[in-house]
Amino acid sequence: MTPKERIARRVAQEIEPGTLVNLGIGLPSLVASYVPTDAGVFFQSENGVIGLGARPPEGMEDPDLTDAGGGFVTAVPGAAAIDSAMSFGLIRGGHIDLTVLGGLQVDETGHLANWMIPGKMVPGMGGAMDLATGARRVIVAMQHVANGVSKVVRTCDLPLTSNRPIDLLVTDMAVFEVARSRLILKEIAPGLTLEDLRTATDARFETADDPVTMA
Repeated sequence: MTPKERIARRVAQEIEPGTLVNLGIGLPSLVASYVPTDAGVFFQSENGVIGLGARPPEGMEDPDLTDAGGGFVTAVPGAAAIDSAMSFGLIRGGHIDLTVLGGLQVDETGHLANWMIPGKMVPGMGGAMDLATGARRVIVAMQHVANGVSKVVRTCDLPLTSNRPIDLLVTDMAVFEVARSRLILKEIAPGLTLEDLRTATDARFETADDPVTMA
């Protein structure tokens, strides 16, 4: 199992039946593949689709059916196409039960930076700011370390996506809950010790009474 697959599988366990869920670009889009098709979950995308399915088999891609990042997707029975005004009305109006976003950095108070690296060209901020502010619950799915540097930091030095802290951080090494402006370790990846995790993590974090092995 790759680190991204581990993260996506773990995030999928947080999605409850009958909910409206937005998946961000990149790693978060993999989550749909691990949610049972009969769970009654509807995935929404900023570009105007409710009812996204998993990525189609190779050769079955439809250029008119993509997620917000341009990746090919399928549509489940009952899916609907809506305009951007309706799509962002759902997000800004607090009607999205859960959003799963990628991250460049998450700091020890639970703040997310995921939309811009200063000095580098980006296609646009997309819906990240709206989602991080408007969704009822925010989960960040990202790899713990990039190029040998922790992405779980003491303070974000990249521009923040929102002033609102996230609710849950899932990496390939651990699961953290955000409570009282603190990162609380809930689960640790198989084969890792608490010392391993502290060495790999720039941010300070607290531990739950009994952190369990990440499923």
